[in-house]
Amino acid sequence: MVKKIGNYEIHSVQTGLFKLDGGAMFGVVPKTLWNRTNPSDDLNRIEMCTRAMLLVGNGKKILVDTGIGYKLSEKLNKIYDVDYSEYTLEKSLHKLNLKNEDITDVILTHLHFDHAGGNTFYDNDKNLRLSFPNATYHVQKEHFEWAMNPTERDKASFFPENYVLLQEKKVLNKISGEFELDEFITLYPVNGHTRSMQLVKVSDDKNSILYLADLIPTAGHTPLPYIMGYDLFPLTTLEEKKFFLNEISENNWDVFFEHDPHNETGKIINTEKGFMFSKSTD
Repeated sequence: MVKKIGNYEIHSVQTGLFKLDGGAMFGVVPKTLWNRTNPSDDLNRIEMCTRAMLLVGNGKKILVDTGIGYKLSEKLNKIYDVDYSEYTLEKSLHKLNLKNEDITDVILTHLHFDHAGGNTFYDNDKNLRLSFPNATYHVQKEHFEWAMNPTERDKASFFPENYVLLQEKKVLNKISGEFELDEFITLYPVNGHTRSMQLVKVSDDKNSILYLADLIPTAGHTPLPYIMGYDLFPLTTLEEKKFFLNEISENNWDVFFEHDPHNETGKIINTEKGFMFSKSTD
């Protein structure tokens, strides 16, 4: 995918594949319903990807989220069936004639391991290093504070080695609330999945695209009740979905899915049966 909005070229950057439990991914929705769009394997896991968005323009190369990275234990890699046989972040950047060192900014929607694990890596001497040494990393201040002190319910999703180094190296820009990174990029905090996750909208006077992160992780999560069991505040997620799905459908925004291995982008339409995903025709 290549799309031009404002001064930015927008690219899809696949960073890898993995799987998560389908029941956890769809919460109270019965398997007979979610299995139609997201079929599970014999361990009840559904196919997922970690798709970053790359913005090139205005003298910047901005990456939105960084995937799982390479620091997980062998046990966790097996549990999540992490697969780098086809995609890695480095391979995807190389196809665009870019290296990690070229990235000027990293926007982190939130700090769960499947979104922020690629921030850092261990070198051959087992020293923790920044994956993007020339980048400024942007995250919501309230979310960073939450990640530093997670609850017993969600602490398994936060690995400090993915983000503490950013603060130590003084490359972390902590944002408070809705924020315009520039005239084309707006960050919107949402609080249902985790405290102060941020969505990323790129827009000009003609077109807009919204990076949905974990508000709507796959096209199969478009219907309002399809909310993850992982969400800390599911009723908040419901209200946030109502708001943004109305905005998306009424204003004809494109949407960008982070975790759907089969659908990169598309449209959302409001029908008599509720909100539905529609593949782009342009």
